[in-house]
Amino acid sequence: MHYLLLNKPFEVLTQFTDETGRRTLKDYVQVPNVYPVGRLDYDSEGLVLLTDDKQLQHRLSDPKFKVEKTYWVQVEGVPTDEALDQLERGVVIQGKKTAPAKARLLEDVAFWERSRPIRFRANIPTTWVEIKISQGMNRQVRKMTAAVGFPTLRLVRVAIGPLQLGDLQPGEFRPLTPAEVSKLQALAKPKASYQPRFRRR
Repeated sequence: MHYLLLNKPFEVLTQFTDETGRRTLKDYVQVPNVYPVGRLDYDSEGLVLLTDDKQLQHRLSDPKFKVEKTYWVQVEGVPTDEALDQLERGVVIQGKKTAPAKARLLEDVAFWERSRPIRFRANIPTTWVEIKISQGMNRQVRKMTAAVGFPTLRLVRVAIGPLQLGDLQPGEFRPLTPAEVSKLQALAKPKASYQPRFRRR
């Protein structure tokens, strides 16, 4: 079995083919028969897990397992405590409230230069925020920050459950260690349902 972590660059599709000629995972990963677990938007960067373990892939993609994903998000402006509280309580997106999240401000964040820089406004600062969610709604983090008044300028996924981005540079990938595979399998293990025991009379 193959278990790989890729640092997906900006403007790369989280799939292996594209009829319009955009960059895909195939440009970076030449390991046969591996597929991404979940998605990461074309204009987002960071961790993507790939595997040929179909059972694990299915379970980790299932919302009921609630695998927490950590994003470092550069937003326009400086989020207030109230905005962070809103993110943590859940915000309404297209009529549906998001599940509770974790959100906090970050300092001294430094990443690689992106192929296309974010837009800067001279009179509006930017801030990095850590957001942890276990849902997988389409473009959820971007919609969440926009809903509280702080649009996302850049989004980097730095962790999937116990798996960390570490020193991986854009386009680089590495195999998981045996310990990481074990943690991942434990995360996707079905919880045993409680069965009451009855005494015989």
